Amino acid sequence: MLHVSDLHLTPTQHRKIAWVRSLADLEPDLVIDTGDNLAHREALPPLLHALGPLLESTPGAFVMGSNDYYAPRPKNPARYLWTRSGPRTRSKPNLPARELAAAMTSAGWADLTNRRDAVVVGGRRIAFAGVDDPHLGLDEFPAPAPEHDDGALLRLGVTHAPYTRVLDEMYADGADAIIAGHTHGGQLCVPFYGALVTNCDIDQRRAKGLHGWPGARPDTADGAASTWLHVSAGAGTSPYAPVRFACRPEATLITFTAR
Repeated sequence: MLHVSDLHLTPTQHRKIAWVRSLADLEPDLVIDTGDNLAHREALPPLLHALGPLLESTPGAFVMGSNDYYAPRPKNPARYLWTRSGPRTRSKPNLPARELAAAMTSAGWADLTNRRDAVVVGGRRIAFAGVDDPHLGLDEFPAPAPEHDDGALLRLGVTHAPYTRVLDEMYADGADAIIAGHTHGGQLCVPFYGALVTNCDIDQRRAKGLHGWPGARPDTADGAASTWLHVSAGAGTSPYAPVRFACRPEATLITFTAR
């Protein structure tokens, strides 16, 4: 068993871990992890300690992000201001993504890496369609699977990076809502304006929060042909740019209600 005293971390890192652990106090019915959990070769033990209360008590589902496969490299953070980001590929992964996935699945969380699955929450069946990280070009939208979708009260799409091609696939697939991360909400934002970049091809006004896709929010008259899209600003930063401005870290508690 891992004890917090065994983790050689700074006081700030301990506070962050305590905050993640405290999310279990919200008593969510379901956890959806949209990836970018690691970013360091030695991050798995403290990560599992942080997620421990949720892994032990709450059903969940997950996808992976680029920083679960590859450690970040030093670079000029301003490059995002003039370089349009698109899918990219790299060499062999150097982070313990497989070990992370094994720990999550052993806790009963559904692995949505280019696959479908279903989770029963409070006697209600929730169907999922997920993809591997589109930012690395690893996404392959899963084929229909009636054994997961039949009888589902809710159908959710899950992706790490909200690239428009993936959002379009999930919308066409009939998702009631799409859950994504990746953007850090812009990370360095302008007060009263918002994000300058998203690190993918989604527009800046959808860099975080709840919106409609592909059009307006579906609770409005002109949004009847749209689904819900929630993009989390997440709780982390790159190790080489550990700063947020006008964009607070977040974990989101979403309540789904019947129409």
